[in-house]
Amino acid sequence: MNIESLDTPLVVKGITFKSRLIVGTGKYATFEQMRDCLDASGCDCVTVAVRRVKLDGARHENLLSFIDEKRYKILPNTAGCFSAEDAIRTAYLSREALGTTLVKLEVLSDPKTLLPEPRGTLVAAERLVKEGFTVMVYTSDDPIQARHLAEIGVASVMPAGSPIGSGQGVLNSNNIRIILETVREPFKVPIIVDAGVGTASDVALAMELGVDGVLLNSGIALAKDPLRMAHAMKLGVQAGRLAYLAGRIPKRMYANASSPMEGVIGAAPKGIPGE
Repeated sequence: MNIESLDTPLVVKGITFKSRLIVGTGKYATFEQMRDCLDASGCDCVTVAVRRVKLDGARHENLLSFIDEKRYKILPNTAGCFSAEDAIRTAYLSREALGTTLVKLEVLSDPKTLLPEPRGTLVAAERLVKEGFTVMVYTSDDPIQARHLAEIGVASVMPAGSPIGSGQGVLNSNNIRIILETVREPFKVPIIVDAGVGTASDVALAMELGVDGVLLNSGIALAKDPLRMAHAMKLGVQAGRLAYLAGRIPKRMYANASSPMEGVIGAAPKGIPGE
């Protein structure tokens, strides 16, 4: 039995992804390393920062030349935008340059924290949805902001596990659970953890919460061995997702023997001192 038969694919606004891992294309030492890591990760959707890459030019200097568009869905993002206006303009540029209405929306508050700017994010999301974009939006783990975005009609709400590139994993699992309950269930919007995961266990824990997917970049690109980490992230997503679907056993205060005690020679006596 293959692992695909144990799960259903991720679907975002009618777009089907075989993998629940989305991988970024920045920060790699070379384009060749990026290409090999994308392959190892098993992903079929990759993000491209429109403001930070050269979308034309000779093959050796064009990132897109190293991405097989027959294999990967390109998710352009508005990384580096610090206002709604810049993000909207960048989304229009990506639609023209890449021929897609799919966009990962980022409106950042400041260069140091790279946290999402709440008001600008809402403004840009509403405008782009009205313009026919399929908007997957980076946001904080605030359940109220997540609900507002779902009400606007975004294709996916993408709460940060922790600050971008920090490698701290999911810092507030309770908020993620609240978002799953109050946003995904009533609005039927996929919840994808975006940013902050640093290793495979972070990814597995995020998926065990029940999120629909994970987006990451630095965790692979800046690892000591990016190729091995790409393989690990793939397995982390699969393990966490299957564990969530399987349902973990309840946690107990005391031991619970896995083998029956009654009828076994030398079994512990039924009574206990003081009973």
